[in-house]
Amino acid sequence: MAVVEVKVPVFSESITEGTLLGWKKKVGERIERGDPLIDIETDKVVLEVTALEGGVLTEVKKGEGDIVTAQEVIGAIDTSAAAAPVAVAAAQAVNATATVGKSATAVATPEAVGPAARKAAAENGVNLADVAGTGKDGRATKADVLAHKPTPVVANLPSGPRIEQRVPMTRIRARIAERLKQAQNTAAILTTYNEVNMQPVMDLRKKYQDEFVKKHGIKLGFMSFFVKAATEALKQFPVVNASVDGNDVIYHGFFDIGIAVASERGLVVPILRNTDGMTLAGIEGAIGAYATKAKDGKLTLDDMSGGTFSITNGGTFGSMMSTPILNPPQSAILGMHNIVERAVVENGQIVARPMMYLALSYDHRIIDGREAVLFLVAIKKMLEDPARLLLDL
Repeated sequence: MAVVEVKVPVFSESITEGTLLGWKKKVGERIERGDPLIDIETDKVVLEVTALEGGVLTEVKKGEGDIVTAQEVIGAIDTSAAAAPVAVAAAQAVNATATVGKSATAVATPEAVGPAARKAAAENGVNLADVAGTGKDGRATKADVLAHKPTPVVANLPSGPRIEQRVPMTRIRARIAERLKQAQNTAAILTTYNEVNMQPVMDLRKKYQDEFVKKHGIKLGFMSFFVKAATEALKQFPVVNASVDGNDVIYHGFFDIGIAVASERGLVVPILRNTDGMTLAGIEGAIGAYATKAKDGKLTLDDMSGGTFSITNGGTFGSMMSTPILNPPQSAILGMHNIVERAVVENGQIVARPMMYLALSYDHRIIDGREAVLFLVAIKKMLEDPARLLLDL
C-alpha cells in the first residue's frame, strides 16, 4: 500500500490560512491524477486543489467549514490498485467523525451549504433548514435556494413568524470589508465628477464591430476605450498612478490597471498588466478571460496582485452616479456609469446625446484637485475624440 498525503497548498505571503469549502470526492472513491479534490477559500480567492497522484481516497482529516493552514495534511490517497470493498468500508468508518458524521449533521443547517447558497439565502430571506437540497450528499445549492418558495409572512401580525438569520461572512467578503474600511480610515478620499458624450465611441464601435469580431474573435466593448484613455491620462499625470508608503510617494513606471468584476463571492479586481503596450483587442480579450475565471471561481492570487489604478463600471447594473472607493494602496479609481440619452447644448442648439457621468475618487494626500480634475478632463477629451488614442494626442 503506497500512501500519498493530501496537503493544503502554499498560500501567498499575506495569507496564512483558509476555509475548506468541501471535498469533491468521497472516501473510498477512485481518483485520477489531476482530478479536483477540494476548494479552499482564502481572503482573496478560492483555490482548487487537485490530486497529485491517482488512487483511492482513504482518509479525510478536515471537513467543510474547517480552518486549514498551508502545507497541513488533510487527507490521504492510496496510490496502489483500487481498494477492495472491505477496505473502503473500513476507511469510511474510520473517517466518519471527520466527514460523514459531520455532513449528516450539517446538511440541515446553514453551515452545510457553500457560500453562494448562504449568500442567496440571506438575500432572499430563506431558511436553509427548509430547503430540499439537490446537490452532492443532499446539500442545498444556490439554485435550490432560489427555487425555494418561502411561506409568505404577514408583517402586521405580532403573532406571526418574524424570521432572522445570522450568516457568517465568507473570508473574501470579510477581507473586502477590511480593505474598504482601511481605505476610508487611511486615505483622504475626495471625488471629482465630469460627463462624457459617448456618441463618438458608439459610432466607432458600430462602424468597425463586424470587422473587429471577424479579425479578433471578440466584440469591441466600451471598457477597452476607457482602459486606453486612462493609461494615456496616467502618463500625463504620473501622481495619479502613484501610491503612498509611509512618508514616501512611490511613482510607478508601469501601468497595471485593475478592472472591478462582480462575482458570486464578492467584488474582485483582476489586473491588466502593462496596459500601455496592449491593443484594444488585447484588452477586450483579457477582460473576457478574467470575467470567465471570476464566474467559475478560477481567479488566482497572481491575477489580483498589484495594480496601480482601478476602473469600476457600475453602469452595468444601472447606476447613474456613485462615489467609488479606493483600492489600497492605489491612490485613485475611475467610476463608469450608465449611458443615458440626455438633452445637451451643442453650438447653441439643444440636442439628444448618449451621456455618461464619470467619477474619479482620489487620495488628496498626494493628488491635488487640479491634477484630479485635469486627469478626468483628459479622459473625457480622448473618449469624445477617439482619434486622440490612435494619434497619441
